[in-house]
Amino acid sequence: MAPSLSVVVNGIEFDNPFLLGSGPPGTNARVIMKSFELGWGGNVAKTISLDHSKVINTNPRYAKLRDPDDDKKVIGFENIELISDRPFDTWLEEFREIKKRWPNKVLVASIMEEYRKEAWVEIVERVQETGVDAFEMNLSCPHGLPERRMGAAMGSNPEIVGEVVGWVKSVSKIPVWAKMTPNVGDVTASPRAAVEAGVDGLAAINTILSVVGIDLDTLRPMPTVEGHSTPGGYSGMAARPIALRHVMEIAKALPNTPISGMGGIYSGGDAAQFVALGCHTVQVCTGAMLQGYKVIKQLTVELQAVLEKHGYDSLEQLRGAALPYFTTHSNLVERQREAKKDLALERDASTWQGEIDKETDSLTAN
Repeated sequence: MAPSLSVVVNGIEFDNPFLLGSGPPGTNARVIMKSFELGWGGNVAKTISLDHSKVINTNPRYAKLRDPDDDKKVIGFENIELISDRPFDTWLEEFREIKKRWPNKVLVASIMEEYRKEAWVEIVERVQETGVDAFEMNLSCPHGLPERRMGAAMGSNPEIVGEVVGWVKSVSKIPVWAKMTPNVGDVTASPRAAVEAGVDGLAAINTILSVVGIDLDTLRPMPTVEGHSTPGGYSGMAARPIALRHVMEIAKALPNTPISGMGGIYSGGDAAQFVALGCHTVQVCTGAMLQGYKVIKQLTVELQAVLEKHGYDSLEQLRGAALPYFTTHSNLVERQREAKKDLALERDASTWQGEIDKETDSLTAN
């Protein structure tokens, strides 16, 4: 029998831990229901707000960072896309229809509002009546609407995070997750504030504020819109090491809080790394945009293969397995001394002789 991928988070049962992350993969009812039909464990709908009229997107809105040795391979992805530009009432209707047709699939509503209690209270009260299973508070979008103190402009301030989470928890009847920004100095400050305010779970990370590149034919930044651009959110496989570090820090600091991990997940093996760092679920956005919704079959098979390799029957056995092995640099030195390694041989004067590529390889683990 294949290992089980089912998981329960905040009392919500998921067939598997793979959710489509908030963004284009959950941009309307049609595509959300398609994802459920194909086997995704859940879908975090594209972020909504009460007033869609202020949301105007551009075309183009994406730019790719390509492998210099293989132009077809995309290693990084930048977007300057805003939250949903569809009417709030339309979303309410579609949430009801989705839950009517797919009552056993997990639908998470991603919500974002200005720094006003009445706005957050209203959006929570109206959306939860549609039957959605949970909320994900978007406190982390790195671009767009900062003048309205939305997204990362809010989530980078722990005091405000605690206050706003408190507003939402005061009226929410369903679980609430707070989505964290990586664009901060202290990785754990805002997550701690959210947990202290009563949040039920955390999601990490949102995209990294970036400039993906300059077109050397035109000398204009990308994505180029009428000759100009603006910094946007960076995602894709090249962002995964940063996401893994953030998840690790959060999981160690807040071990009793469920985490939905994301950032550069393209394969089941990628997902397994997030689970090994303490995640209960994982979210895929850019990976699905570049590979299609059908990638879910590959993701589940590959994740099960990791569990089988280690003799695990469930994700619970994998969860957090790598966390105990993070320590300080001084402790690493002490461990090597105890192992009777001759550290003197690794002094810079003897290691680096001028064949830097070969010498780099001699110090590399993989």
